[in-house]
Amino acid sequence: MHNISLDSVDAVARPLLAIGTDYPPGTLLDTHTHRRAQVLYGMMGLMEVETDDGAWVIPPYSGVWIPAGKRHRVRMQGVSTRSLYIEPGAAPREAAHCEVLVITPLLHQLLLASLGMPALYDEQGRDGALALLLLHEVRMAQTMPLFAPIPQDQALARLCKAFLKSPHIQAAPQEWAEQLHKSLRTFTRLFRLQTGMSFGAWRQQACLLAALPRLSSGESVTQVALDLGYDSPSAFSTMFRKRLGRVPSDFIRMASSGATP
Repeated sequence: MHNISLDSVDAVARPLLAIGTDYPPGTLLDTHTHRRAQVLYGMMGLMEVETDDGAWVIPPYSGVWIPAGKRHRVRMQGVSTRSLYIEPGAAPREAAHCEVLVITPLLHQLLLASLGMPALYDEQGRDGALALLLLHEVRMAQTMPLFAPIPQDQALARLCKAFLKSPHIQAAPQEWAEQLHKSLRTFTRLFRLQTGMSFGAWRQQACLLAALPRLSSGESVTQVALDLGYDSPSAFSTMFRKRLGRVPSDFIRMASSGATP
């Protein structure tokens, strides 16, 4: 199924629906929910996902797990997607929050093949077997560290959301503590309690999330690194490789060429 609305097939009595959709650059899918869980896979381009829990950036040849009923908004940067919509009772993952999934070569090929599945597929035939294998591979998919959680504390959440719009690796926790009228020790404890991460680790994640869309759009590694406050492009590249397993130039090549994973 290609470029059709979920609403037109959502009531079909099948545990899994597969829909491919093409989005022009800059498309914003404003805050919404699905009755079914979703695996959203970008064949090309880049997706930015926001929920009440935090922010994700989904690079090419990666997917995102969106639980049933989770409020989310997605900005598409020249993305062609393959989506699996899964009945809550058949959901293969237990996470109650979004996750960035590593799409293996096998899962990539299965998602390609799923485009030919009708809504009312034969559960005892090839399409039924394909659906079962898709659910199995989604269950087994590993996750990627591309998430910056948003705290529940409203004052701290405001600082985090503002920082995500303009992150800088040199931002000092003492400055945040002063804005919240707390000691550095109290702030550090609060930040970890609210986000599950140290301030330094969260700050690095925020910088990585900001870097990916800019690299994908063709900006130079040097410019992105310096704007984010890194001392040198090599320091930025080292962080990038440690977090994502590839250097920025490899990411740019994948984003622009449509190379297979």
